[in-house]
Amino acid sequence: MAGSTYSNSGPITGINITPLVDVCLVLVIIFMVATPLMMQPNLPVELPKARTAEGEETDNVTLTITADGQWALNETPMTLEALPAALRSKVEQSRDGYVIVRADRRVPYGWAQNGLRMAREAGARILALATEQKSRQEVGRGK
Repeated sequence: MAGSTYSNSGPITGINITPLVDVCLVLVIIFMVATPLMMQPNLPVELPKARTAEGEETDNVTLTITADGQWALNETPMTLEALPAALRSKVEQSRDGYVIVRADRRVPYGWAQNGLRMAREAGARILALATEQKSRQEVGRGK
């Protein structure tokens, strides 16, 4: 062939790194764009709403904290001083040691944390924070 610039006389000894460089540059650009998105805080936070699966029915203990600071164990109001002993008794009677902490979203986060700590000290093996199930419309809107 008269117009061909390549000769078929010898083996190809060089490696074409152009596709490798192209792929590396694309990856660098993707990481440069994606990294700030991962570092951005997810504000505004509206706890305790969450999209969760339906919980299975178990023998559980419920620790409730109301917005005005009242504590209840299985819907029975209790003082904060009497709560640890009653909680320990309920957890010991429970088959699986499952404790659900239901805290109103307006209570300070530390109160819910205190409830989880008390449940762990009472011998709970499984802990959960109760959340409100999001509706399908809220999930679609990103709330």
